[in-house]
Amino acid sequence: MSAIAGLAAVAGAVVLQRRFKRSIASDPERAALSEPPRGRQLAVSSADGTTLNVEVFSADSGPTVILAHGWTESLQFWAYQIVGLTQRGLRVVAYDLRGHGQSEPAAGEDYSIDRFGEDLEAVLDAVLPAGARAVLGGHSLGAMAIAAWAEHHEVARRVAGVAMINTGVGDLVAEQLLVPVSGVAQALNRTVAIHGFLGNRAPLPRFSTPLTAAAIRYIAFGPAATPAQVAFFERMLIACPPEVRANVGIALSELELHDALKRLTVPTIVIGGGEDRLTPPSHSRRIAEMLPDVVRLTVLEDTGHMAPLERPNVVTEALEELAAGLVGETAATPVA
Repeated sequence: MSAIAGLAAVAGAVVLQRRFKRSIASDPERAALSEPPRGRQLAVSSADGTTLNVEVFSADSGPTVILAHGWTESLQFWAYQIVGLTQRGLRVVAYDLRGHGQSEPAAGEDYSIDRFGEDLEAVLDAVLPAGARAVLGGHSLGAMAIAAWAEHHEVARRVAGVAMINTGVGDLVAEQLLVPVSGVAQALNRTVAIHGFLGNRAPLPRFSTPLTAAAIRYIAFGPAATPAQVAFFERMLIACPPEVRANVGIALSELELHDALKRLTVPTIVIGGGEDRLTPPSHSRRIAEMLPDVVRLTVLEDTGHMAPLERPNVVTEALEELAAGLVGETAATPVA
């Protein structure tokens, strides 16, 4: 009887896996995400010698939008925005953060948030001619990198607008909703969040299953995300080296950039997800309250931590709106 039950369980698992794969294959979003756009590649050296992979989409001299992705992602995360913005005549630059995608691991294993800020400075130097400005869009860690850059640089000289998407600038462990506990258990909550999630070095399964997809959906997405969108992020997550994932995660647990927000003096749009468990709406509201020139705060219903994937048109339109501020500025031939 036990052997029969075991065979039935295996057969059931096979059926579930096949249904799972069919749900991804039949998802209308799969076509847009199966072959993300590729740009012209540049190798950019950051201040500490780490080589970053940068890609330029559209070689014309239109307004430039620079996109910085989040933790465990790659520049392909911006697939929807790259297509949408280039179709609108904008020059899009996206880059892999250190240790992610095709960028090198950090020199000296330095994944401090200040280094991510210096990486952005290196990208600006490489792709913007003297006197030109860009719009910056950052998702999660990418937005934190923008804040870290702003803390030590003259923002308005290089940047005309910023979009801060699904992000926070401090208290990430205290306010995350993955391990909801009462106030008396905050110490345990912090230990579990850091060592069990942010700093976890355990390798991930090398292929997707209904169970792993369900876990990722719970952690990172809202209820409206499609199977192909979840699978698209899962592929990036699996590809991120465990050591990079853990080292960056520990750096995030120590993040404190609230004071940097006052230096983001350019028009800024803040976008949060109403169902975001990693950086809940409280983070977006606090950022909007502290910014000197907030255009608006948008908290998207039924949206998790992945607004650029879950609500791509909202994010694309926000970036386009900010780029409108560049129209009429002195045009210059792009460096790259």
